[in-house]
Amino acid sequence: MATVLVLGGTGEARRLASVLLPAHRVISSLAGRVADPALPAGEVRVGGFGGAEGLAGYLRAERVDAVVDATHPFAARMSDNAARACAEAGVPLVVLRRPGFEPKPGDDWRRVPSLEAAAAELLPALAERVFLTTGRQGLSRFAHLGSLWFLVRCVDPPVPPVPPRLEVVLDRGPFTVEGEIGLMRRHGIGVLVTKDSGGAMTAAKLEAARALGIPVVIVDRPPVTPGVPVLPSVEEVTARLPALLAAH
Repeated sequence: MATVLVLGGTGEARRLASVLLPAHRVISSLAGRVADPALPAGEVRVGGFGGAEGLAGYLRAERVDAVVDATHPFAARMSDNAARACAEAGVPLVVLRRPGFEPKPGDDWRRVPSLEAAAAELLPALAERVFLTTGRQGLSRFAHLGSLWFLVRCVDPPVPPVPPRLEVVLDRGPFTVEGEIGLMRRHGIGVLVTKDSGGAMTAAKLEAARALGIPVVIVDRPPVTPGVPVLPSVEEVTARLPALLAAH
């Protein structure tokens, strides 16, 4: 029985673990940044590996036959460590990435390459009341914008530094378009700031912004390590897996 390590934390990772069981031994690895994560089927480990070198050692110790990087599209450090570790340990790697968001007629998107660039875009001339859905990890990039008011939504409470004018909503998707429209209206939101994470769980906010005529500052995804195959669905990863295992 082959051992597959799924670097997870996403809905796709949980679904992949269920699909691969019981034909394979599946180990799902979670970063541990969320206090009460949704757990996948199969074996689960929580916490870091100690960088690329630590992950390479883990792959050898657990006799891992293939790795699927199904982390969040913005988990750039983990994805980079996975590519380096798999190359060092000689273990095949594939990346599972849901497709990104695509603009539709009526959208007013301002694409930026990073959170820092997103913060620079948030001028009072654009809007003074901001709906920020980029996650609690990057709030420090916006902490200097004292003239703006922020509505922040995240799963766990944020820690300083954060913007001085801040209201936090603790919630986890999926969200509805009607709910998002109501939330933005209640708080007088003038601009939405988000990441190009893709997926149906959080797409409703973009539809709501379109309906309300609100501009969106959207942060582009970091690039995937060159040479690593990227597949957009659980089904395509499952179909590719026999070839990956045969190559190990």
